[in-house]
Amino acid sequence: MIEKIKLSVCIITFNEEENIRRTLESVRDIADEIIIVDSNSSDSTRAIAAEFTDKIFIKVWDGFVNQKNSALKKCSGNWILSIDADEVLSDELKQSISEAVKVDNNDFSYKINRRTFYLGKFMKYAWRPDWHLRLVRKSGNPHWVGYDVHEELKCEGLIKNINGDLFHYSYNNLEHHFTKTIDYASLSALSYKKQGRSAKFFNLLINPIIAFIRLYFINKAIFDGYRGFIAALSSLVGTFLKYAFLFELEQDEQNKKN
Repeated sequence: MIEKIKLSVCIITFNEEENIRRTLESVRDIADEIIIVDSNSSDSTRAIAAEFTDKIFIKVWDGFVNQKNSALKKCSGNWILSIDADEVLSDELKQSISEAVKVDNNDFSYKINRRTFYLGKFMKYAWRPDWHLRLVRKSGNPHWVGYDVHEELKCEGLIKNINGDLFHYSYNNLEHHFTKTIDYASLSALSYKKQGRSAKFFNLLINPIIAFIRLYFINKAIFDGYRGFIAALSSLVGTFLKYAFLFELEQDEQNKKN
C-alpha cells in the first residue's frame, strides 16, 4: 500500500488575532494537517485557530527556537511547512508547494522568498530578496537552531528555491514597526551576549550607517520611495540599539563584579 503524501503546516502564536485568520485561510486548501503551538495568548487567537484545526497546543514561551521545534515535532506529515502567524501564501506559492510535495522521490527541501506589506503596499526592493528555508521533508530531520531573532531552520539533503512569494504582514503601522525594532534589538543583544560577542565603539558608530547604506542603496530600497527610506532608517536605528543594548548588558555585568 502506497503511503499518502501528507503536508503538515505548523505555526507558533501569541496574541495574533489580527493576523492568524488570514494566514490559516491561505493554507487550508493545501494543508492536510495544521499544528498550532500557542504560548498562552490572551486574545482570540486560539478561538480563531479552532475554526481551522483541532490540533492546538499550549506551551509556555521558551524562546523562538524551542517553540518552533516543539511545533515541528508534533507534525505527522511527510512534508512540513513552517510559517509565522503573520505570513500568507500567494496563489503561485500554493501551486508550487502542491506540485513539489507530490513529486515521487523528491529529495529537495525548499527556500521561500518573503515579500513585506508595509504602510499600505508591498515593498518591491526593501527587505528583498528574503529567502528562508520553510518547506522541508520530515525524513530530512528538520530542526531550528540559533538564538532568538536569529533562529534558522536546518534540514538534511538538497535545498533549492521555490516559485511564489510568502507575503509578510509584519507591521500594522509605524508605532508597531519601531516598537518591534526596539524589542528585536534587545533580543539580538541578549543573543550576542550568549555568543560571547562584545560591543565596540566602532559597532555603535559604523555598523548602523552600513546597515542603512546596504538596505537603501545596495538593496535599492531607494526605489520604494518614502517607505524604503523609513525601512532603511529603521535598519539604522535597530542596528544602533542592538549594540547599545549589548553595551548596557556588559556594563551591568561589570558593575555586578565591582
